Amino acid sequence: MKPTYKTTIFACFVGYIVQAIVNNFAPLLFITFQNTYDIPLSQITLLVTINFGVQLTVDLLSTLFVDKIGYRTSIVIAQFFSAAGLILLTVLPEVMPPFAGILLAVIVYAIGGGIIEVLISPIMESCPTDNKEKAMSLLHSFYCWGHVGVVLISTAFFTIFSIENWRILAYVWALIPLINSVIFIKTPIAPLIADGEKGMTLAELFKSKIFWLLVVMMVCSGACEQAVSQWASAFAEIGLGISKTAGDLAGPMTFAVLMGGARAFYGKYGDKINLDKFMAGSAALCVASYLLASLVPNPIVNLIGCAVCGFSVGIMWPGTFSRAASTLRTGGTAMFALLALAGDLGCSAGPTLVGFVSDAVGGNMKIGILAATIFPAVMLVCLLPKKKK
Repeated sequence: MKPTYKTTIFACFVGYIVQAIVNNFAPLLFITFQNTYDIPLSQITLLVTINFGVQLTVDLLSTLFVDKIGYRTSIVIAQFFSAAGLILLTVLPEVMPPFAGILLAVIVYAIGGGIIEVLISPIMESCPTDNKEKAMSLLHSFYCWGHVGVVLISTAFFTIFSIENWRILAYVWALIPLINSVIFIKTPIAPLIADGEKGMTLAELFKSKIFWLLVVMMVCSGACEQAVSQWASAFAEIGLGISKTAGDLAGPMTFAVLMGGARAFYGKYGDKINLDKFMAGSAALCVASYLLASLVPNPIVNLIGCAVCGFSVGIMWPGTFSRAASTLRTGGTAMFALLALAGDLGCSAGPTLVGFVSDAVGGNMKIGILAATIFPAVMLVCLLPKKKK
């Protein structure tokens, strides 16, 4: 059967699942790495920083090479790097100093994850679809489903076959990007910018007030999403006094499910819903969820606030991408790369602010969450109706 644009859309969905694998599989093994290779927890924590640091770097550098070598070559390379990093994770710690081996493997798959983040959205945007906002929202929901799947399947595998066999599961996860690379080699990929049109330069983007408004929205999107999700497990464990596993399921797992649910909801009914109003309503709901999580003196209500936050942030990232594609039609790869960079900066800024403020007031995370309400509030201001376009 000859591949069609439906095949391309399917490959994009799987692409976000691949990114969810490379971001969320290794953290499930951190304690195993610590016990097996005698690696200090301070070095283990550094792996997360390096992973997202490399992805940020790739977001920036992709503006220099993606258009030169083409979308197809770039996205296939991304799948190979993702698979290679997962495989190297099982090999390098055995043939070199363990931490250095794990770190090198993380860098390899982080390169793949960074390219995926930059390219999947514009590849999806270039596909002929009836409603691009719906398609973009549905696409981004697959990162959430990938995150949920990685945690649930990995947990089940470790329970049935023992965590000592984690290398086998790493090979299984590596098969997904390898198979997806074959699909991307064969499937059609349309140009993002129509023939006869010229893409905006970096200088033109930087002069655009709309672009900077979109950058602020992307920073807020990433910050709104991560400021709560990074602390949801701690809320569940400390506030409700439950185990780590149950805390992960009650906190970040519920957050991810509801975030994916919001994106899937708009992906199905988006043609009947005004995107700007839906995003503004979501930002207002996000403010309310932060206040529930931080001000109400009841741990169950706090956890409900965290869960509601997951639904409220669902549309922010894909909605901002859709708005960018429709308002700056010739923004091209540079625009998507810089917006991804802004989103990643927000993903770092949100939980950092929560942690910094919490430490400053004696470890009170509720005060940290309250301080982070600034992000959904700014997002709401950006989305308020304007008399002038």
